Amino acid sequence: MTQTTTERLFSFEEYLTYDDGTDSRYELVDGKLERMNPPTFRHLLISDFIQDNFKAEINRLSLPWLCFREAGVRTGWRKSRLPDVYVVTAEQVIEFLDESAVCQSAPILVVEVVSPDSVKRDYRYKRSEYAALEIPEYWIVDPIESKITILLLSEGLYEEKEFSGSQQIVSATFPEIALTVEQVLAAGNLG
Repeated sequence: MTQTTTERLFSFEEYLTYDDGTDSRYELVDGKLERMNPPTFRHLLISDFIQDNFKAEINRLSLPWLCFREAGVRTGWRKSRLPDVYVVTAEQVIEFLDESAVCQSAPILVVEVVSPDSVKRDYRYKRSEYAALEIPEYWIVDPIESKITILLLSEGLYEEKEFSGSQQIVSATFPEIALTVEQVLAAGNLG
C-alpha cells in the first residue's frame, strides 16, 4: 500500500530535489508525495525482461531511442509518475543529463507491471494521466490476471486490446517485436 504525505503540497521543482534521508521512492500526485512500496522480485524480473527486449529492438533497428527503468515522467503541473519501463528519444533526455531522471515530455511508450497494490493506479489513474500527456502507447502487464493490455492513443483517448496466453503482443512502437504474453509473464518465474 502506498503512503501519502499530507503535511504540505509540493511543486514539481521541489519534488525533483526532495530527499527525506531514506531510500524511499515517491510519485508526485496533485502536489502530494506518494511513497511507493518496493517492487516484488517477480515485478523486477518482468520489467527487466521487457527492458532487455526493447533495448535489443532499439539496437537492432539503430533507433535514436533510449529505454529506462523506474525513471520518472512528469505527467502534469504537480504530478510525476515512476513507470516501470519507458522509451524516449535521445533528444528528450540530452538537455537533462545532469538533472533528476524525470522526463519532461511524453515518452514514446510506457509500461506498468501491475502489483496487488497498484491495480487501480495502473488501470485508472495512470491511464488518464498518460492519455492527457499524449503518450502514444501504454502497456499494462498484469501477472495477477495473466494478461497484457496495450493501449494506443487515438484522438486523445486510449483504445485497448488485451492479449493473453500464447498470443503475440502487437505493438505500434515495435511492430516487429516477437513476444507472447506467456514469454513476458514467464520472465517473472524462476526455475
